[in-house]
Amino acid sequence: MQPRSPAVGLALVVVGSALFIQNAGVSRVALRAGVDPVALTTLRVSGTFAVLLLVAVLFRRDALRPPPGRLGLLVVAHGLLGVAALQWTYFVAIDRLPVGMALLLEYQAPILVALWARFVQHERVRPRLWGGLALAWGGLAAATGIWRGLVLDGVGVLAGLGAAVCFAAYFLIGEHGVGRLDPLRVILWSFGVAAVGLNVVHPLTGTRWGLLGTHAPLLGRLAGASAPVWAVLAWIVVVGTLLPFGLTLLALRHLSATTVTMVAMLEPIGVSALGWVWFAETLDAVALAGGVAVVAGIVVAQSARRTVRVEPPHLV
Repeated sequence: MQPRSPAVGLALVVVGSALFIQNAGVSRVALRAGVDPVALTTLRVSGTFAVLLLVAVLFRRDALRPPPGRLGLLVVAHGLLGVAALQWTYFVAIDRLPVGMALLLEYQAPILVALWARFVQHERVRPRLWGGLALAWGGLAAATGIWRGLVLDGVGVLAGLGAAVCFAAYFLIGEHGVGRLDPLRVILWSFGVAAVGLNVVHPLTGTRWGLLGTHAPLLGRLAGASAPVWAVLAWIVVVGTLLPFGLTLLALRHLSATTVTMVAMLEPIGVSALGWVWFAETLDAVALAGGVAVVAGIVVAQSARRTVRVEPPHLV
């Protein structure tokens, strides 16, 4: 068995998080090029499933066995909510909101998990839960500049909150047994279920394939450059999905799932910085401090649970 190295694990999860962060920008490029959010979701999930299936056939055929009984039902829910619905709401949110705002809304998920544990599962929590909630919501207000009368896109906000609910569902489903299965087997079948569900809602045959031959402007500070739409979509599947998820799986050989999750919660700050660097979105000192407060509040609220068995959240 390979010896555990926290330094290697930390490096892997940081690189994986960086790849998830850049995917928010690349996905916006695809969306603004005319790719419908539902179509992009279907393409991303179906493409990822196809590559995972190939990997399993070539190297890990035991992952092809469907999970049995109750675990099978959990994987179905995992695929429909934690993959399909999460991807769709995520793409709608980043298309209609500043990318930092979209991610800050999505990362309310750990707080929803803590509230579910306290009021639905009647789990005992430490008093600092409420301080964490207050810190996170106060930080969100600062990061979004609500006091300035900022006009937000209603559909985008609903999509961001929907992404938080789906993300929370991923946490809770993982906590109730999916984490007992081999990670490759879980993600293969979750993406398979999600691909089937998304192709029922928006089949790949309905995709505007003519867009593949067009060029997409890179937007923001890179507006003078462009890339083929097919290359942008391939990048989203390989660099924005497969590589970061693979790095996260490798990181779990060296770090606990809780540690990986906590490090990944820095992603909203990274995406806010991406919006500033790439898309010239406003990022003043108050907004930056608010983003840090959101992440700190989430960490405090999640750590207030007396029993934490959450699996890593990297399925966006």
